[in-house]
Amino acid sequence: MILEMKVPSPGESITEVEIAEWLVEDGDYVEKDQAIAEVDSDKATLELPAEASGVITLKAEVGDAVAVGAIVCLIDTSAAKPEGAASKSVEPEATKTEAPAPKVEEKKEATYATGTASPAAKKILAEKNLDAANIKGTGKDGRITKEDAVKAVPSMGTTPNWGNRGETRSKLSMLRRKVAERLVAAKNETAMLTTFNEVDMSPIFELRKKHKEDFKTKHGVSLGFMSFFTKAVVRALEMYPAVNSMIDGKEMISYDFADISIAVSGPKGLMVPVIRNAEKLTFRGVEAEVKRLAIRAREGEITVDEMTGGTFTITNGGVFGSMLSTPIINPPQSAILGMHNIVERPIVRNGEIVVAPIMYVALSYDHRIIDGKESVGFLVAVKEALESPEELLMDNNVKKALEM
Repeated sequence: MILEMKVPSPGESITEVEIAEWLVEDGDYVEKDQAIAEVDSDKATLELPAEASGVITLKAEVGDAVAVGAIVCLIDTSAAKPEGAASKSVEPEATKTEAPAPKVEEKKEATYATGTASPAAKKILAEKNLDAANIKGTGKDGRITKEDAVKAVPSMGTTPNWGNRGETRSKLSMLRRKVAERLVAAKNETAMLTTFNEVDMSPIFELRKKHKEDFKTKHGVSLGFMSFFTKAVVRALEMYPAVNSMIDGKEMISYDFADISIAVSGPKGLMVPVIRNAEKLTFRGVEAEVKRLAIRAREGEITVDEMTGGTFTITNGGVFGSMLSTPIINPPQSAILGMHNIVERPIVRNGEIVVAPIMYVALSYDHRIIDGKESVGFLVAVKEALESPEELLMDNNVKKALEM
């Protein structure tokens, strides 16, 4: 029996996917539920499992855009598994190599290498300090003519014979192309501004130093910075509801819940999974959800539903060493908070100069819906909560807040 495998729908509004990689070869014997391909949608990269055991015949190539519901491969379920043979599934680690240079580039280099220069051309190239191997000749059999030598110029103002100046070209994944489109749209379609502030992280450092070991022992997750920032953001959103709103045509939609998107770097690019109803979560709840979503994103298991519907985004460029940045709004949201690295800096405290762990924070917002007063007030509220966490985030009961 020949089973026709069709592309399943990865989520609402997605009409096609792109074959990112085949994990098996044409003619391989595959087992039921074995991952046979990775497919890119405009929101995530997903694995395609075999629907039955048998010999597979591929009906699409890497890079092909395939409509949802279209046949992507055939599986001959009547074929017996070859004795002693194992399915040739490629481990993900073995496939994550840089894309090779296109064939056209290889041909060009071969032409350069075999081309010869006329005596006049050699003289001109020598005067220009150019290597004949890097010049494409237009004469017979690729011969470099005097005119070719006259027209030849050093690339980028440097001499090509200093070393290898090759380049590689690879196709952007559907996910990366969609991310690019959304970022450009955010810049072009919103009145985006950014306001900045700084946070003295000393109180949070002290709390974590005192309680992180007990917290991890009790809950199985670390007491990180994300739970403090998430709780501070939830509090600030309640104080400034316009920041937790979106524009829909001529209407403003405001939410009485906080679904917080968190930017995570995954193997296929930036992923933004969502912490649902963050306003109801404890410190333990936030840290557990951050860990769960981050692992799923990095292992390529995140679903479209888990990355859809956030009302506000937190991004942490500090993990990569960023001191300050202007994060781009994640549409259709109206604001995004950027965290950065924590550096010991001199500050004035009670009239004295002291050294403290300082983090710069940035709030990018859509000025069409959020006024300057609200944006600045929101960021100040975040700062206040982070600098007075016991009072403003824990109701002056640290033990209770961290045990829940």
